[in-house]
Amino acid sequence: MTSNSRGGNGSRCLAPWLPLVAVTTYHLTTFGCQMNEHDSERMKGMLESLGYCEASARDQADLILFNTCSIREKADDRFIAHLGEAKRLKSQRPAITVGVGGCWAQSVKDEVFARFPFVDVAFGPGQVHKLAEFLTSDSLTAQGFFEFEGFTGRLPAKRARAYQGWVQISVGCNCVCAYCIVPSTRGREVSRTSDELVAEVERLAADGVREVTLLGQNVNSYGRDLPRDERVSFAQLLAMIDAVDGIERIRYTSPHPKDMREDVIRAHAELPALCEHIHLPLQSGSSAVLKRMRRTYTRERYLDRVALIREHVPDCALTTDIIVGFPGETENDFEQTLEVAEQVGYDGAFTFIYSPRRGTEAATLPDQIPHDVATQRMERLVEVIQRRARERAERFVGRTLEVLVEGPSRTDPARLRGRSRHNKVVNFAGLGDPGEFVEVEITGATSQTLAGEATLASRLAPLA
Repeated sequence: MTSNSRGGNGSRCLAPWLPLVAVTTYHLTTFGCQMNEHDSERMKGMLESLGYCEASARDQADLILFNTCSIREKADDRFIAHLGEAKRLKSQRPAITVGVGGCWAQSVKDEVFARFPFVDVAFGPGQVHKLAEFLTSDSLTAQGFFEFEGFTGRLPAKRARAYQGWVQISVGCNCVCAYCIVPSTRGREVSRTSDELVAEVERLAADGVREVTLLGQNVNSYGRDLPRDERVSFAQLLAMIDAVDGIERIRYTSPHPKDMREDVIRAHAELPALCEHIHLPLQSGSSAVLKRMRRTYTRERYLDRVALIREHVPDCALTTDIIVGFPGETENDFEQTLEVAEQVGYDGAFTFIYSPRRGTEAATLPDQIPHDVATQRMERLVEVIQRRARERAERFVGRTLEVLVEGPSRTDPARLRGRSRHNKVVNFAGLGDPGEFVEVEITGATSQTLAGEATLASRLAPLA
């Protein structure tokens, strides 16, 4: 690659076989879920394959990009505030290009340019590749791309961590949860073939990746849309990836309780690389609320899955998602959620106050819960979640855990930070480089993190 300075806005990083383009530096801000993080890594890889450089700050970029989320109202609000800064920067430097991608862009596709006339290009999650077409075209008009086609997983990637990789096994969702906007922003479920996925994981392993996370809106239903001669179950896919040399940890998100089968649970006990952690969204502990949510399982079915996990993988860490204040949620409904949280004893949970999303059934339901009532319920739920998580974490004190080093501790730079197979953050004293496995004796626990000391001669199999 060649490098030339350009007006103080960063360096020009263009492959010698590519024509010069107006945009030379980019800055990308990501909101939302792990799938969005994956998509952003692919956007960066695509841009850098075109010769663009990543700017360290938004005001240094010629291309300002946002990868947006629309699952919750707070994500929308945060994004709009950031978009306001892009508008200000463009008013100072009109040559800047502003692009908006992701679920929010898809959800407002019919009005994005009317509401935000300074935006130059908008695209949904299914058309990330169209960004490259726009940037290399001669078009001077704003353009939007919102069809559902292709996988971002087929684009080049610029990974945030050399030793960890996201693997998109499917896109879209066939569920019709009353509160969820994902089916309208990411489309119907479409799976990639197992051969393609195994080949991608093999390339990642050859590139030094030791931990992969499989991504899908509902990973449990993977492969059901594929032709019969190409179809494998999610459990079979897990076994195929476990067999790839060099991959030492496998994670996945998110499964759906209605599709959590015994073969997947058994895989956690039988496959060496598959981590002892399952994220199993509850959403509500009330069967009546679950029915209004169109979750298609009951409280009893959910608890049966939990019992099966505890039976086959007793030390498995369980985390979850819970929505508080869904329309029509009574005090009795909420108390049933508290009961499930007490009974299961989650190792962690993402808890949310319900917020209506445009175009969803739940937004039109009667008996919307007053915000002060939902807030008070949230406080009670968080107390239970944190107390039980702290109690669960105590089981690790005195044990030695394998920790994958991520870097310095965020609270004490003299210590290191890593993650156990149970997906617990571990802050510890000792030596280790990012990507190394270190044996750590756990000396303390909170609801969210573990603390410990690296054992003697604990650094295992450093990266080449």
